[in-house]
Amino acid sequence: MRLTTKGRFAVTAMIDLALRQGNGPVTLSAISERQEISLSYLEQLFGKLRRHQIVESVRGPGGGYNLARRAADVSVADIIIAVDEPLDATQCGGKENCHSPTHPGGPRCMTHDLWSTLNAKMVEYLDSVSLQDLVDQQKQPKPAEPRAADKPSVVVMHRPQAAA
Repeated sequence: MRLTTKGRFAVTAMIDLALRQGNGPVTLSAISERQEISLSYLEQLFGKLRRHQIVESVRGPGGGYNLARRAADVSVADIIIAVDEPLDATQCGGKENCHSPTHPGGPRCMTHDLWSTLNAKMVEYLDSVSLQDLVDQQKQPKPAEPRAADKPSVVVMHRPQAAA
């Protein structure tokens, strides 16, 4: 299970936008350049964000996008849901027909409740993080970090083996 590019790009673009609030509307071309996200992709994402009243567009010269509400009132879950990002660890998409996707009402797998609970916890966590939290994080001074090649991108957890 992983958050796809759509969700990551939407959150990244929203942080960029929120960091520049108070300086007038922000253009998608500027976000595209700073974040290295395709302009056409951003146009699709911002269309969805606008329909969910997370951003508002300003037309004309000097136009662009502003937040439609305070950054503290926008959660990461709001952004991800607005761009139709699926957050689902179940195999069946929540339809409870894990063993037989072609037959509605088929049997659930034995781990369905585990993955459903994980879904709820993910949404709960993402709902607890506001766009303002992410903006504040970006504004904090960063300690010198090791090179990206030295940092693992995936955390693998192992339990210690019991002594025999």
